[in-house]
Amino acid sequence: MYISICMAFSAGSDSTLSEKMEIQIHTTQLKLLVGDITAQATDAIVNAANSRLMHGGGVAGAIVRKGGMSIQLESFKKAPVPVGQAVITGAGSLKCKYVIHAVGPRMGEGNEDEKLKNATINCLRVAEENNLSSIAFCAISTGIFGYPMDRCAEIMLSNTIAYLKGQTTLKEVVFCLYDRHAYDIFAAALKKLNP
Repeated sequence: MYISICMAFSAGSDSTLSEKMEIQIHTTQLKLLVGDITAQATDAIVNAANSRLMHGGGVAGAIVRKGGMSIQLESFKKAPVPVGQAVITGAGSLKCKYVIHAVGPRMGEGNEDEKLKNATINCLRVAEENNLSSIAFCAISTGIFGYPMDRCAEIMLSNTIAYLKGQTTLKEVVFCLYDRHAYDIFAAALKKLNP
């Protein structure tokens, strides 16, 4: 197992600093990066969904806008989905092959930490059940659902690491964070967990 922190200037007109952190857990590479989850080329990306799988705003809305209405239409057939569960659909015209829709908790509904743990683990299970080797997560429930980013990072990372320490066919798990602030919180949590 190793931890590698890489910094590089991206090629482009505004040359912004981007960071990436990687660790190896058995045969799986776990990565943190700042980026657009809809542009990830992993086998699946994770959508932070509501129980009705109505993809109007946030990550869900961006996924449908970039991937097409086929994602929303397929989602309608799988709804409703209980909090803490996950289902898979095709990815339309996105770079990934599938979208795994995870229903995370809303702050204040009760038992939020357990529900986020379940949503995380169920995404990993759904990926393996569908013979996928790579998955990209967003920070589930931290948008309109109001879940604190630091708690999200600790719960999602600790449960992902525990899952990857068991037998798994997953080769790559990415946490694709939407901005530097979220990345810094996840990076600090990963360093603290010190897998």
